[in-house]
Amino acid sequence: MSTPKDEHGHGHNDHSHGETGHGDHSHGVSADADRRWLSLALALIGGFMAVEVVIGLIARSLALISDAAHMLTDAASIVLALIAIRLAARPAQGRYTYGLKRAEILSAQANGLSLVILAGWLGYESVRRLIDPPEVHGWLVVATALTGVAINIAAAWAISKANRTSLNVQGAFQHILNDLYAFIATAIAGLVMVFTGFDRADGIATLIVVALMLKAGIGLLRDSGRVLLEAAPADLHPDTIGDQLAGVPGVVEVHDLHVWTITSGQPALSAHVLVDPGRDCHAVRGQLETLLRGHQISHTTLQVDHVGDDLLTIGQQATAPHCDDAHGPVHSAEDHSH
Repeated sequence: MSTPKDEHGHGHNDHSHGETGHGDHSHGVSADADRRWLSLALALIGGFMAVEVVIGLIARSLALISDAAHMLTDAASIVLALIAIRLAARPAQGRYTYGLKRAEILSAQANGLSLVILAGWLGYESVRRLIDPPEVHGWLVVATALTGVAINIAAAWAISKANRTSLNVQGAFQHILNDLYAFIATAIAGLVMVFTGFDRADGIATLIVVALMLKAGIGLLRDSGRVLLEAAPADLHPDTIGDQLAGVPGVVEVHDLHVWTITSGQPALSAHVLVDPGRDCHAVRGQLETLLRGHQISHTTLQVDHVGDDLLTIGQQATAPHCDDAHGPVHSAEDHSH
């Protein structure tokens, strides 16, 4: 793009990195508080998991063993979340110009993938047990499952106190929540086996949990994948925003509009804006940033030029009034007026 010119010249490029609240992007819960709540949940889950493995083997219950396996992934997801929180807190430096904030998105991907893989294994085992059900000690299953319900309620409560707008923390929370559903299903299956002798209830309960795990895992993979692929946040529509920017008085055209997410709760936007020659670029940029703050977008990079500036030159010959290789649609004031 062109070299900036003074305001009374023919054009001006404004590179604005507007950050609402002077760069404060807190989600209302500190990283230290997140770590404390996650550590409490980890202690609850880890302690009970060891006990459940032993009881599951004694009771010969796949539902209990699957719950224990799920709790292992719960513990792993919390450990990943704790590591990601620490990495994301590191300041931007060197080649990592955003810092390591996306470590939490990678953690969410790992949590989603582990849920899907575990669901596949448990689904296979539960079908085997439906075909050839072993004898299961129902009362032992019921007692253990009810204890597991209490433990998971406590762990879910602890994680709910952390910042769940973070995909990272949400991933750990989904693990715990699915484990809670698993214990409820296991307790019901245990009661069915005690009072009816229907041993296949153990496998059926496991299949119910498998369906819930797949739903949560696929959701995490989808949401974290959108961030990694630089898609616009689900609640922000670039075309709508582009039309609104083009509707600001003095704006002639908006192109090269990009909306993406740096990490959970931190949407970002960049755009090239052309304004009328007689307009104050700084004033127009201020109006644009005010509009964007209404969409909760605080990270903005706006290049503002006057129409007619030699934005791109080949030798001494000016090209078109905007970038020839503009990415995406062009939003113009003329189109907006219609």
